[in-house]
Amino acid sequence: MPRTSLLSGAVSAVFVILSASIAAQHDSAGAIEEGRRAYETLCVNCHGPDGDQISPINFSRGQFRRSFTDAQLAEIVRGGIPGTPMPPSNVEEAQALRIVAYLRSLTSGMNTVAGGDAARGKAIFDGKGKCATCHTVRGAGSRLGPELTHIGSVRRAIELRRSLLYPGAEVLPENRSYRVVTREGRTVTGRLLNLDTFTVQMLDASDERPKSFDRSTLRESGFIDSAMPSYQSTLAPQELTDVIAYLTSLKR
Repeated sequence: MPRTSLLSGAVSAVFVILSASIAAQHDSAGAIEEGRRAYETLCVNCHGPDGDQISPINFSRGQFRRSFTDAQLAEIVRGGIPGTPMPPSNVEEAQALRIVAYLRSLTSGMNTVAGGDAARGKAIFDGKGKCATCHTVRGAGSRLGPELTHIGSVRRAIELRRSLLYPGAEVLPENRSYRVVTREGRTVTGRLLNLDTFTVQMLDASDERPKSFDRSTLRESGFIDSAMPSYQSTLAPQELTDVIAYLTSLKR
């Protein structure tokens, strides 16, 4: 075999190895979290928080115009697509690869979370996160918040991440928090169970018992912000990813 061919083959092999090494550096939970922040700065206005506002693209479902490698996607992030509304961003290659890593992580959906460890996530859920003070998993925990025993069957990773970071952004009707003030001045807050013309039924946050109030006897009543805290500053990126991995593992 000619020496030039051997040299060309060796150079190609080195390039492949280096490319794989670079990609691996941007597949950690920390890199994915940096990619998420960059996506929200550069991309969310057009593509939306779930990446589904420009049909037929849907990042959260892994749907692109065609199959792309990570390197090709990073180049699109950096240079845009001429002749289309996709503008160049001129970000560094490393930053573009982090955005790609974040986009790839969205497709894990209801199966696994890239870089996450469900066992570590459970330990954080039960310990540092104090999640069991509001949520129940397989009969253990509190009923103040939604039961999470099968949450991995009904919520995707991207939705769980958003709930942990921005708990008030999307609250299902059955999980809304409510507050009433009686004529005597007693205030009760909790999760709303039912609301009609005459009564308010809610799960009292103070004792986790259902309570019913005649609306004609209330001085004030109304919805309040979600009691769910944001974990943006509480959990490190890897811890957040581990918790999401645990939650997506909770299935029927």
